[in-house]
Amino acid sequence: MRHQIHDLLAPVPGTARQIHSFHFGPEQAQGKIYIQASLHADEMPGMLVAWHLKQRLAELEAAGRLSSQIVLVPIANPVGLEQVLMDVPLGRYELESGQNFNRWFVDLSEEIGNDIEGKLGDDPQRNLELIRTSLRNALARQTAATQLQSQRLTLQRLACDADMVLDLHCDFESVVHLYTTPEAWPQVEPLACYIEAQASLLATDSGGQSFDECFTLLWWQLQERFGEHFAIPLGSFSVTVELRGQGDVNHPMASRDCQALLDYLVQFGAIVGEPAALPPLPFAASPLAGVEPVVTPVGGLLVYTAQAGQYLDAGQQIAEIIDPITDRVTSICCTAAGVMYARSLRRMATAGMVIAHVAGAEAYRSGYLLSP
Repeated sequence: MRHQIHDLLAPVPGTARQIHSFHFGPEQAQGKIYIQASLHADEMPGMLVAWHLKQRLAELEAAGRLSSQIVLVPIANPVGLEQVLMDVPLGRYELESGQNFNRWFVDLSEEIGNDIEGKLGDDPQRNLELIRTSLRNALARQTAATQLQSQRLTLQRLACDADMVLDLHCDFESVVHLYTTPEAWPQVEPLACYIEAQASLLATDSGGQSFDECFTLLWWQLQERFGEHFAIPLGSFSVTVELRGQGDVNHPMASRDCQALLDYLVQFGAIVGEPAALPPLPFAASPLAGVEPVVTPVGGLLVYTAQAGQYLDAGQQIAEIIDPITDRVTSICCTAAGVMYARSLRRMATAGMVIAHVAGAEAYRSGYLLSP
């Protein structure tokens, strides 16, 4: 294991922060896997899974079973990790800018496209290496003006040349689910099976330039621009894995999730071994554009009548909103059938608040598809 320390831009003297990356396997390996946890710094299940992974990867490395380089970042957001206000962690948004820590990573697709134009050829592997070199160089030229930009750039530089990027998150109260692209789904489906994802949500571009899509979109856009004339493989695919809810931090779950990720890496070929049998996928993949953010039109005491992971029929009740002053009870129902994979932690709703997400089978939304 090789431990690297990456200094972030300090906003004021005496407040320097760092990102720590742990590198396993052969340095000159053909393949590279990148895994990070807790980019939203109030989401801890992934950090515990990363800790379990760190122990297991060290054992696998000592046994000579790693065929790919595997880079692990257990704490991807030291900036947000320190944001605690009156005992409440605030790790989703940077307090100074109000920006979501998982949005607006650098988009270099046009710059890379301009750089490689005229250099592409008939060899897909040569084109892949050409693009990766151009991307590494472009990211190296970027300069950060703020601590947040410095953190984003550090993470992008660590992951930019990986074949696979796994970003470990969680929701508020939820079952295991994941986000990836339709193009990557054939490669990601075994992961969904191993972790028993109850929703697998697919979108090529969900808006917001999130960490996972800053890689997949680059390759997709280069394929759109040059693919008619040159063979450009999908040089990287990314998955955001949502490991249940914020309170689901315990060793039995983390150990099980760790094993599921290792099983997937064996199946992918990054770890030498016999792949474990694939469990059945609980629910088929569905479009992210088919997710219904269920909104309450009124405020009041939020009482759920449906559980995370429950399959709902169209029009089925999810919750009641109770006004303790007028005694009015408002029933909140989903519009289309699907799995309610996540719901809010809050129990006092405000008018216009999203209280749950239901994964429907048919796409009906467009544009920005992410939560704020």
